[in-house]
Order: sequence, then structure tokens, then C-alpha cells
Amino acid sequence: MLIHKHDAALDDAEWRDFLKTHDFGELIVPGKDRDLPVVVPAHFLYDGDHTVLLHLAKPNPVWDAIAERPRALLSVFGAYAYIPGHWNQDEYGVPTSYYAAVQLACDVATVDDPAELAAILERQLGHFQPEGRHAPVEPGDNRYGKLLGSIRGIRLTVTDVRAKFKFGGNRTAQHREVVAKKLGDRGSSLDREARAYTLTRGERLAPEI
Repeated sequence: MLIHKHDAALDDAEWRDFLKTHDFGELIVPGKDRDLPVVVPAHFLYDGDHTVLLHLAKPNPVWDAIAERPRALLSVFGAYAYIPGHWNQDEYGVPTSYYAAVQLACDVATVDDPAELAAILERQLGHFQPEGRHAPVEPGDNRYGKLLGSIRGIRLTVTDVRAKFKFGGNRTAQHREVVAKKLGDRGSSLDREARAYTLTRGERLAPEI
């Protein structure tokens, strides 16, 4: 991923905050001597530090790739929006894309112990279903316990992070204001998210431009 200086995360807090609200991504496992990596879309739970937890079905082809080489890239993106060239110029304006992207390079460990696997699921449920309304996930002769044998857990240990926030950091404050207004006028959920990044990052970049 190309990251110009003006698109780099302003600090670690920026990409960590992004992962708090963007918890679905693509787990990319290259394996060894493969023509193509295995790519799996999945919900995940990031602890805010160096650990990511998730689980996948046992028939998933990712397990063979992990066994070959226990390394992976977790790719997460959001706030993406097409920016027409004419928004701040004429019909010869150059269009671009705004987006946020975080890529976590990770060591991979699989989790098969029923108690550890149940603990991962409990933590994921606590994150994704905070209202509760589910039975405890625990091994044993219960409906959830009987399903544990159909899945495996994954624990990712983050070894490197690449983060990009491409929201007009190389343009003037006036340009960003025009784009932010037009994103607000267009008004999709992604436009609103991109607008927020354009404005908040612009405020922090302003002294440097």
C-alpha cells in the first residue's frame, strides 16, 4: 500500500480508534508456494494493543495455508468515497478516492481447546452483541458446547501496522472544506464518515499546511 506522508496516520491513536469502530476485514494468508493467498472476510475483535481474535469454520481452506506458514495480513478499510474532479475545479479536474485503510501484519496461532475457544466466543459476543440475550458459551453437553467442534479459533499477534487516511491532506484547507460540504450534500453513510475524517484531520493538519 502506497502511503504518502500527508496520508499517514497522524499518530497511533488514529488507527487504533479506527479499529474500534471497524471490526470486519479480510484475513489474507499467503501460505507457502501458492499461486494465490487465501482471503477470508470475517468479523474480528481487536484488543487495542497487539492481539486480534476471531473464529472460522473448520472446512475453511485457510487452515492449510496457516499450517504451511503461520503469517497473515488483516486488511480493514472504510470511509471510502469517490471524489469527482469537478467538485473543486472544472470538467478537467482530476477525480480521486478518499478512504481509510489499516493493515495489520500478524503471527498466527490456532485455538482448538474448547475452553479457550469458548472464551474467544464470549469476548466476541460481548463486543458485537452487548445487549446480551444469549446463553453462556461453554464446553459441555449444551447447544453451544456441541457446536464448538465445528469451528476453530485464531489468535493474531500484531507485528507491524500500516495505516493510511487519504482525505486531502495534500490539499489546501479551502479545498478540503469544499469537498467536505459536497460529501455532506451527497449524504450517504460512507460520505458522512469521509466528511468527518476530512474535517477532523484537516483541523490537525492546518498548522502544517
